[in-house]
Amino acid sequence: MSAALLAPQSTSLTDLSGRVMRKLRVSLTDACQYRCFYCMPENPVFTANSKLLSAAEYQAICSALVERGIEELRVTGGEPTVRPEFREILTALAAIPAKRLSLTSNGQLLQRHLEFLSDIGCTHLNISLDSLDAGRFERITGGGDFRKVMASIEKASAMGFEVKVNAIVFRGVNDDELGDFARWSAASRIEVRFLEYMKIGDYAGNWKRFIPADEMIARLEETTTLYPVAVPADSTSFVFGTTEGGRLGFIASESKPFCGSCSRLRLSAMGTLRSCLMSEQGLSLRHVDPADYPDVLERVLAMKPTGRLDHVSQSMHEIGG
Repeated sequence: MSAALLAPQSTSLTDLSGRVMRKLRVSLTDACQYRCFYCMPENPVFTANSKLLSAAEYQAICSALVERGIEELRVTGGEPTVRPEFREILTALAAIPAKRLSLTSNGQLLQRHLEFLSDIGCTHLNISLDSLDAGRFERITGGGDFRKVMASIEKASAMGFEVKVNAIVFRGVNDDELGDFARWSAASRIEVRFLEYMKIGDYAGNWKRFIPADEMIARLEETTTLYPVAVPADSTSFVFGTTEGGRLGFIASESKPFCGSCSRLRLSAMGTLRSCLMSEQGLSLRHVDPADYPDVLERVLAMKPTGRLDHVSQSMHEIGG
């Protein structure tokens, strides 16, 4: 048992490589109303709501992890807002003294929850938007309503949330919109983060549509000037400003993996704690006695890869954003 992990004078979750875990991705469900081609299998089967963690279980598990060093809780899915107990669970999580409570959403149902989220102290929102063209957006998502998502983004920004828009870029699908997103970021003053497609789930073999971040940057530099912006050492993205006032992030998980500075753990909707997005290894914290947490946590931290794993067979909606 690691003295660095479990010594009474320290609450930090430090793995064998010296990486300190301070961020927890908290999945509420594997369900989503979208059918994005890169995320969902053709005939998805979602976990019954009765099998998912309750609000009380989320609060107990996340409280214990915050006591041991987790500082930031980010709620994800699937799509978290489709969970019937969404507000009950978020209220429970907001009662935990973490430094930050944030949410990742597809934005479809988000607008109705913004006042509630503001009231409970959720301050940061990541919203998915893979196209600025309404028709293309509907095709990519399998029926998403562009107007509702954009209304959620605009209202959240106006309310003072720190909003980031995530766009996964695919060759021949939406890569012609890089400049459009840069101009939209400058006009809206909202950060856009371009994500490399990752080898996850059924779509992992379709590598012909992959575009590395360096190519995205080179194409953007044909029409604008980029300058680097400082970000925390454990940030998933590297960020540039544009001379027009935009802010563009790049999450280059495949071409520039950030495993060496990773500070994240992931809690599934059924209570499994995992150390890495790309690994299906993990241990359940459901019904675990508090006295047994140190042993379970050390075992999970020992599972954390030191470098990039090639692929994972689970679909993205089952893992959490």
